[in-house]
Amino acid sequence: MREIAPDPEELNGALLAWYDVHARAMPWRVPPADRKAGVLPDPYRVWMSEVMLQQTTVATVKDYFHRFTARWPTVGDLAAAEDADVMGEWAGLGYYARARNLLKCARAVVTEHGGEFPADHAALLKLPGIGPYTAAAISSIAFDLPHAVLDGNVERVMSRLHDIHTPLPEAKPALMAEAEALTPTSRPGDYAQAVMDLGATICSPKSPACGICPWRDPCLARLRGTAGELPRKAPKKAKPVRHGIVYLGRRPDGAWLLETRPDRGLLGGMLGWPGSEWIDTDIALPDVPPPASADWTQLSGEVRHTFTHFHLILQVWTAEVAPDTTPTRGSFRPPADFRPSDLPTVMRKAFDLAQASA
Repeated sequence: MREIAPDPEELNGALLAWYDVHARAMPWRVPPADRKAGVLPDPYRVWMSEVMLQQTTVATVKDYFHRFTARWPTVGDLAAAEDADVMGEWAGLGYYARARNLLKCARAVVTEHGGEFPADHAALLKLPGIGPYTAAAISSIAFDLPHAVLDGNVERVMSRLHDIHTPLPEAKPALMAEAEALTPTSRPGDYAQAVMDLGATICSPKSPACGICPWRDPCLARLRGTAGELPRKAPKKAKPVRHGIVYLGRRPDGAWLLETRPDRGLLGGMLGWPGSEWIDTDIALPDVPPPASADWTQLSGEVRHTFTHFHLILQVWTAEVAPDTTPTRGSFRPPADFRPSDLPTVMRKAFDLAQASA
């Protein structure tokens, strides 16, 4: 049983030696050998990746990252982009406030910092959409500044290394303290990526590969047989269920009746179908009139979608709308100006249901 806390330098040396061999290849990452030679990554690409990776998997993010950086190679290019174009490219990635903040941040970097991300942790925190984790990630990965990162992977590693049983989120301050104590002044960018890689590939949520872990020997949870129990999490509250209505109207020429949702609120600024508010299922649906005069029909199926804080059930009504109809909400988009992929996932589900029922 471990009695003396391991030396941080020994832990860092073992982890970085492992990372030098096993670092994951990422489109936004500079390999450790290149970093040792003095090559630092583009802060724009680091920032973009970190925003996209919030509550989203690496596998999902890669394609979006390639598309965004191909279309907008610099922060100046992104700052000059049309809001609708950015929101359309973001569609399907979820947590759409990130896309709105992406544009706000890019424009702030251009107007307030001359198009260069500041190599200063405090200045990064003042930018729209950049919180403590993202500021630490950019500071360490892009600028090699010794700031501790604490994402879900690092929380898991720290809780097991030190056998911390306090449930999350209460344990966050203690886990951050341990992460800060281990963050080195030498190669902090590689260390930040290494500890995240360790959690993602070795110290995984289920069945951690302790036998090949570079921190195997000093890990208290392994020694005590508690690794599979950590990190502990407070019981989740049951998500409420809400319901609503969406109206999918189409003219004979193929144009769809769509609207841009208000900037504030869920799916803000995204393209969508006119409809009702989303309210708890113990309240009857509001009597919301269709957005255009037509013979509307309710489809037999329904759309079900889960957001972070609630489940949603949508009734879907469809109609063919006369060519000379003036809608009370939204506007018609001809087929050439409409891609179903521009819709957020819940709205695309409604589109798919309408197509399947046609």
